[in-house]
Amino acid sequence: MKLAIVLGTRPEIIKMAPVIKELERRIVDFSILHTGQHYSYNLDRVFFEQLKLPQSKYNLEVGSGSHAEETGKMLVGIENVLLEEKPDVVLVEGDTNSVLAGALAASKLHIKVGHVEAGLRSYDRNMPEEINRVLTDHCSDYLFAPTEKAKDTLLGEGIPDDKIFVTGNTIVDAVYQNVEIAREQGNVLTVNRINHPPSPRGRELERGGNDSLVVEPGKYFLLTLHRQENVDNQERFASILKGLDSIAGEFHLPLIYPIHPRSRKMIKRFNLEPGNLQLIEPLDFLSFLQLESNARLVLTDSGGVQEESCILGVPCVTLRDNTERPETLEAGSNILAGTTPERILECTQIMLGKKNNWPNPFGDGIAGQRIVNILMEADL
Repeated sequence: MKLAIVLGTRPEIIKMAPVIKELERRIVDFSILHTGQHYSYNLDRVFFEQLKLPQSKYNLEVGSGSHAEETGKMLVGIENVLLEEKPDVVLVEGDTNSVLAGALAASKLHIKVGHVEAGLRSYDRNMPEEINRVLTDHCSDYLFAPTEKAKDTLLGEGIPDDKIFVTGNTIVDAVYQNVEIAREQGNVLTVNRINHPPSPRGRELERGGNDSLVVEPGKYFLLTLHRQENVDNQERFASILKGLDSIAGEFHLPLIYPIHPRSRKMIKRFNLEPGNLQLIEPLDFLSFLQLESNARLVLTDSGGVQEESCILGVPCVTLRDNTERPETLEAGSNILAGTTPERILECTQIMLGKKNNWPNPFGDGIAGQRIVNILMEADL
């Protein structure tokens, strides 16, 4: 068997890492193709290094652009690589343009497609990720569903049962494999601020130098905010920032925001005020995991962070109107807050009152092994 793995963004690298490590352990023939979506490959290199992954054999360096521009460039580049490599199966993970391009290029060449994290649905077609998920699932041959709920979704869309495999979510593998390494970095966390003074009301915040903040476990909130439907809409983005500012003032805890390049650009374009948010540069995976696992509460519009916080036992407030991770809502680790300031504050108050004894609905941490087992036993 020969495999090609298509990656394009940091979450894909993290979630595919357990599969790659298992392939290495079994000495399976595979190659990694990095599309370079959103970031340059060099900025992603630290993720490969931290997770101890082999460097990608091919780098398309597609970069940012419109959805059509990104996907079109990827289709051409991926097709050329697949014609050269001639793999038996192409593996993709998640819901990005890289995932869709990889699945389409492979299926057009009659190469089998394996979709890791299949069956997720927000049922909001305004989200480009939702379109990518649906199309990828329907042209895949192996659908690795993280939960029974995801499998039921796929069956409801007419996908044959023999194509669907419930494996658990590889994010559990990644978190279990790396959280202790992250925690060994220390209990007192120091992060560098981006030209934004700390809130005078941030009682648990100390100055750690001219441009650094020192925070203690359980005495800060963590924010991620980058989704197109949130940050590209000026009214929606401003409303979220207003709600976040009220949280920082209400609870007198620093709210740390590793700001995504897209969000940073839109704050400048819309001339928005971050208020009491503590802006820092994007973090590598281990540093983010350390910050996330020690947070009092996480606020996010990221699907992956909803999963990670659930696994880590950290309460989560999701700054969206829907989620493709309903398991987190059912477990009680997460709540949908939408984007109005009043609701964001209310949901934060609710989640701060929660006990973090919810069950982990995403599996036992060996999803990567299951996925490789299925591929190795497949009749290709």
